Order: sequence, then C-alpha cells, then structure tokens
Amino acid sequence: MRKLSPEDAMRKKAIFDSMSPRRQKHILGREGYDKWDPFIEPKDPIDMRRDKSKRTAIELAREFLATCKHEDYSNEYGQGAWDICLGIVNDDDRYKGMYEFACWYRDLLTRTSRD
Repeated sequence: MRKLSPEDAMRKKAIFDSMSPRRQKHILGREGYDKWDPFIEPKDPIDMRRDKSKRTAIELAREFLATCKHEDYSNEYGQGAWDICLGIVNDDDRYKGMYEFACWYRDLLTRTSRD
C-alpha cells in the first residue's frame, strides 16, 4: 500500500463513509481498510482483437454486409456473418474449419460447373 498524503487519507475516509454498510463490510472483510486503495488507476481496456487485415470483427461484418443489398439478406444471414467474423478474429478452429470448407465448396462448385 502506498503512503497517502493527509488530503488523500481524508478523501479515502470520505469515500468509505459514503459507501453502503454492505460495501464497507465487504472491504473490511476482504482486504481491510488499511490495504484498501480507492485511488487505484483503472486497468487498460481489453485490446480490441483484429484480424490479419487489421480490422475488428464489427468492422469486418459491417464492411461485408455493406456489400449486400439489405433486402437480400435476413437477420439470420447477418447473424451468421457476425458469428464467423468473431470466430475468425478470435482464431477459433471451429470457424476456421467452416471458412476452409466454404472456400473448398465454392471451388468445387466452380470446377463442376465447367464440366
């Protein structure tokens, strides 16, 4: 615990006194008033995961759906695009398998339509 200035000690007491009795009890039971630091800096937000093109899942989904006519797709279609965006950006094997299969199937259809 860092050493508090007299001003910070007064602010700490004011913060503690303004809390509900239940919250005060939680602090006293968990770490104790002396170790409790209400001035801890917040943690950095979770980094936004990006794919190889440096886009987030929401950016990918919006960019993809912008290429479609709104009347040509349903909510389920949009949800499917969103699901695979999340899976690919999070490097989930299930979604990578779905993507690889979809690419393979597109190529299969292309090859068989030439025959």
